[in-house]
Parts: sequence; C-alpha cells; structure tokens
Amino acid sequence: MPSTLPSCRRVSRRRAALAAAMALGLLASACSDNSGSAANATASGSTASGSGSTAGAAKDTPKPGGTLRFALAVDPECVDPQQGSANASLNIGRQVVDSLTDQDPTTGKLIPWLAESWEVDAEAKTYTFKLRTGVTFADGTPFNAASVKANFEEIVKLGAKSLLGSSYLAGLNNVTAVDDRTVRIEFKSSNAQFLQASSTMSLGFLSTATIAKDPKDRCAGQIVGTGPFNLKSYTANQNVLIEKRAGYAWGSTLFAHTGDAYLDAIDFKIIPESGVRLGSLQSGQVNAISDVQPQDEPQFKSGDYSILTRGNPGLPFGLHANAARSIVSEEPVRLAISKALNRKEISSTVLSDLYKSATSILASSTPGYADQSAALAFDAAGAAKLLDDAGWKLGSDGYRSKDGKRLSVDVIFTPLFNGSGRVLELAQQQLKKSGIELRLRQVTVADQTTITNGGDYDYLWSNLTRVDPDVLRTIFSTKAANRTHIADVDLDALLDKQAATSDVSIRNPLLAQVQQRVIAKGYFVPVFELAQVHGLSSKVKGLRFEASSRLSFYDTWLAK
Repeated sequence: MPSTLPSCRRVSRRRAALAAAMALGLLASACSDNSGSAANATASGSTASGSGSTAGAAKDTPKPGGTLRFALAVDPECVDPQQGSANASLNIGRQVVDSLTDQDPTTGKLIPWLAESWEVDAEAKTYTFKLRTGVTFADGTPFNAASVKANFEEIVKLGAKSLLGSSYLAGLNNVTAVDDRTVRIEFKSSNAQFLQASSTMSLGFLSTATIAKDPKDRCAGQIVGTGPFNLKSYTANQNVLIEKRAGYAWGSTLFAHTGDAYLDAIDFKIIPESGVRLGSLQSGQVNAISDVQPQDEPQFKSGDYSILTRGNPGLPFGLHANAARSIVSEEPVRLAISKALNRKEISSTVLSDLYKSATSILASSTPGYADQSAALAFDAAGAAKLLDDAGWKLGSDGYRSKDGKRLSVDVIFTPLFNGSGRVLELAQQQLKKSGIELRLRQVTVADQTTITNGGDYDYLWSNLTRVDPDVLRTIFSTKAANRTHIADVDLDALLDKQAATSDVSIRNPLLAQVQQRVIAKGYFVPVFELAQVHGLSSKVKGLRFEASSRLSFYDTWLAK
C-alpha cells in the first residue's frame, strides 16, 4: 500500500511570528528488547502505512528530566481517550493509557503491548488475549482480565459518547475473564477490524475507579490509566499537565527504551492564535507548537526549529451529505457539488503540498485505498448538465433555482483544523461559479454533536482518522454513525462483508466497491487528505508518531 512518510524541515529563528508549528515526532522503528514483550502469532490483517523515523535522532544520549511545554491550537474539550475523538484530545490520552496491542506505523504489523499473545478464531468472532503480569494503574490497582472486561463493557455503555471506541466494539456479545491473565472477547458476527482497534487509545484502559465516574468528570480530567504518564490537571482553554509515573515497565516493543519515561512532565498549553504560538516558540516560552498553518510553511526553511509532518490515514476532510434534507436528497445535486469542486486548486491555493487532494473516500495511505481520481475530477460542464437536467436553472443573480427555491445548502464545521474556514471559503467561491450557494456555519465541537444528532444541517465538514479501512463502516453503515442518513442495503452488505474477513484478496475488492458506490451516489464529497504538521525546537528529541499519526512522548527528552 502507499505510505505517508513523515518529513522534517529546519526553521529559521530569524523568522518572526508569522509561522506556526507543532511538535510531532517521528517514530523510532528500532524495537528494543522490552521486558515481557514476547510476540506470538498474530491474526493476519491489513497493512498500515506510515513512517518510523525519530525526531532529533540518534547520536545524542537521552537525558532524563525536565518539563516539555507544548502549545496546542485548540482546547481538547475532553481528555478521556475513550470519549475524545479530536487530535488534541487523543494526543494527550495516548500518554495516559496503554492498549492490548501496538501497531508499527511503517509495516502495519500488530505487536504485543499489554497482551503478550493472542488467538483469533477462523471466523474472526472470538479473540483470546494472554495478558502481561505486573501491570498496574497509576493508582496502584492491578491491570488484569477483569479490567479488560470492565473497560470494554463500559465503552459499549457510553455509546455515542464514545464515537470511536463503541464503533470498534459494535456487535460485542460477551467479554469473559477466563482467569486473571486470560480474557476472551466474543462478537455476534465476524469482526476482523477488532485486532487493529485493540491498538488504539480509544480502547485504552482506565482504572475501575475511573470508569465508575460520570463521563463528564472523566472528560474534565478525572482519569487514571496504566500509561507512562498520569494526568495531573486540566484547566479548560488554559492547559493540561501530565506527569511521569514511576515504575513503568511494560512498554511496547516499538518503544526505544525501557523503564520510566524520560520527561518529568508535559505541560500542554492552549494557544489558539498561530502567531502567538510561533512567538512563544521563538521566545523559548514553549518547546513545541501545533498546527503549522499552510501559508506559514515557507518560513520554516533553516535554523533552530523543524517541521515534522505525517499524513492521517482514514477518511479525508470532506462534505458528509445529509440525504434526509430536501435539496441534498437529490442525487444530481450531490454529484454536481462534487464535480464543481476543484480539489487541486484548494490544495495549491489555501493549503500546501503536504495536504494531498483527495482521490477517494479513503486517504491514500490507508490500507484498502482504491484510486477514484477520475470520478472526482473537476468538471464544471458536467456539474452544469446534471443541474440543468434536474431542473435547477441559472438565474440572473448567478444562482440556480427550481420551483422558486434557490439551490442553497449549508455546511457546519468546527475550527479543530485551523485551515477549515479558508478551505470552505474557496469551496464556496468555486460552487458559486456553478450556481450553487454554500452557506458556512462555524460551530463549537459540542454544538456540532448536538446539531449532527438532530439532523439540522445539509452538509457536515469532517474527517476521521483510522488506520483500518473499517472506518468506512463506522461512518456509512446504517447500523453505525450513518452520518449521511441513508438507507442503502447494498452498501450495508458490502460494509458487512469487508468487516468479516482479514484476507486482503477478498477484502480489498469489497472496499473498492464501497468507495465507488459512495462517490457515485455523492454520499460523501472528499476534498483533501489531512496531515499532521508540527514544529519543535532543536531541544526536543525522540518525539514520535504512532500508527494513527498521534503522538507518543514516551521516548521524548530535552537536550540542554
């Protein structure tokens, strides 16, 4: 499969506060001989894409100690990794929780973490994990099979509050603690994606006391995990502080060292303004910053700072149609909107070459990706014909109308990706040339959830990161999120069939049919592939990506 490779660019200290940068590290793919990490045969599965380079590599000797100050562009809003779904949230949650497995971002191989070994039955319905011994939560309580059972059952109960985790556990039938070290997880039907899902922080483990708390309290920072850091405090719109926990001895074999994390603490500061983030980096107030803006990338050419970047697998950013709405229910309108968008102009004008134009409803780095670029080509004439044939006639005001009603649709979006507003403003201009009015409605994350659940929108601007292509079932199945509000039994059947097999020779053709059908129906209009673009000072060493392009700080240290 195609891979998305992280890159590193040097930054000049002389450049003033025009640039924004976010510290992301590249993964050290060298696997150390970690204690308790005996790898047994894994079930076959999809190959993940990505890179395993390490930021600030390797001639330097790591020096323990210090607090890394990391500026985030947005407030995480919920720091519970089982509930959060935004990068800002999961980048924090990953440090606090461990998972049953880990995934190599270069090869896609699933390797042991809290589970020493596992077995999967022939139907991919029953998974049996043998757990490591000696693992504890930060409150001192033991991690065992009962912990797995309690966590997974609680994630299912969270339902929509755990958008990602509950979708990974859809169809869960039973979790059995066979003994203290053995847990059996059974699904009602074949669920081949689950093994990869077991590597995500969305299925990471929290203490029994944590999962007994109100979900709102967990979002506000009352969480305890098994990870190398413990969450100390969260002050909304100000900062999140996590501290190293002593005695950590059960890291993944992808980690570059064993024992405690190097950093004493990480102070995530919330600084929404990109210029202020950059100024804070250049003045030494922070060591790293998030969300380099595309227009600022040219500032980062040489000097004392670097940009680190990696593409996100999963769904690209795009327009999710609400087909239950009157205008959007018309297939010709949905297809015309897709044809009227010039994706290459968007990437080259308001983004950069780090953000690929979408060529399918899966990012090109995702296993099972099938190139649909021909169907997504800019075609203004084709859009006009579709609308003319459907009775939408161009008026003197430059917009089309039918039966006295303007061809006008709205899109709701949040500023979680700082460039979304600029992208949608250009899309608005492009659609106007075809007589389509696109109204932009910026909302908060909480309001977006409310609006989405209530269906009061025409289009939802969003993406979803996941290494496994079953992300398509999460979004488009009528049994899952069904953001498009469709009733497509043929699409459901394809999604269910691909979820039932790990054999890529069977699965990939099914995934290709899913991608073809969603685009042919205009259910989702992909626009560009999201990339993580972060900047860090030369003092930051060993920061890395995990497979889903989130951060792992375990091997990170600060040079003096």
